[in-house]
Amino acid sequence: MTAANSNTSFASTLRFSKAECVLILITMVWGITFLLVQNAMTVSGPMFFVGLRFAAAASIVALFSARSLRDITAFEVKAGIFIGTAIMLGYGLQTVGLQSLPSSQVAFITALYVPFVPLLQWLVLGKRPGLMPSIGIMLAFTGLMLLSGPNGAQLNFSSGEIVTVISAIAIAAEIILISNYAGKVDVRRVTVVQLGTASILAFLMIVPTQEALPEFSWLLVASAVGLGAASAAIQVAMNWAQKSVSPTRATLIYAGEPVWAGIAGRVAGERLPGIALLGAALIVTAVIVSELKTKGKHVEPVEDDVETEVLDPNNP
Repeated sequence: MTAANSNTSFASTLRFSKAECVLILITMVWGITFLLVQNAMTVSGPMFFVGLRFAAAASIVALFSARSLRDITAFEVKAGIFIGTAIMLGYGLQTVGLQSLPSSQVAFITALYVPFVPLLQWLVLGKRPGLMPSIGIMLAFTGLMLLSGPNGAQLNFSSGEIVTVISAIAIAAEIILISNYAGKVDVRRVTVVQLGTASILAFLMIVPTQEALPEFSWLLVASAVGLGAASAAIQVAMNWAQKSVSPTRATLIYAGEPVWAGIAGRVAGERLPGIALLGAALIVTAVIVSELKTKGKHVEPVEDDVETEVLDPNNP
């Protein structure tokens, strides 16, 4: 390759299309939402807020999909309930974690969902992960221990860290379920069912968790409705942009989500120690490595499944 060709290739790598710029923008929004959810926890319990937020999102999507809902099938209802259950567990536990952990730390731990996908497929479905996903899994767990600090290095995680890790596992399960039903259902109809299911289950969880109902607050209403609307708008942007952006390129962009969360947390006054920052860097590396392909082998990317979601797994 000549120097001119090399420079042209490098320039094309740095050049972003309109669709890629949209993905970068929504990735920045995802990162900021962690801090917004954490602020909402000052006026509400986690399950009530998750229920309210997904109720808002379901209502918005249903409003724009009313005509297609007339033809919903029993199979689509079943798919939506399964996916919605995973969503409630994922975002419900993630919101619980935000009550005791910095938003940036929760964002980096949540990013573990990417290497968790091949791990779950191996443990549950018997699909052995390839070389790069295996390396990603090892990097992810190393990064998790460092991100948790000295206690984490001794496998002595706090309750907030444990529930956040479980939330990442639930989000990975959500992706696998979406992959299983992709192409067999109408995305808009299933979207309404899964969001509605997540909302109802979150509200029901208020009883066994004995969560106190919050007093009326405009901050709570604005946060729930705003995040619900943002989630719906983000999904529309994802579905449009990923028609022309390759799955690998999209994953590299999405890997910046916890980084943006870290920047937002830093501006808000959060300070992660040096060893935690190293762990965070390893988790981001694990996300990227998990989606790389080894030469001569095809590794099925998870982003093809993610683009059918209404809420991205990284978006709390």
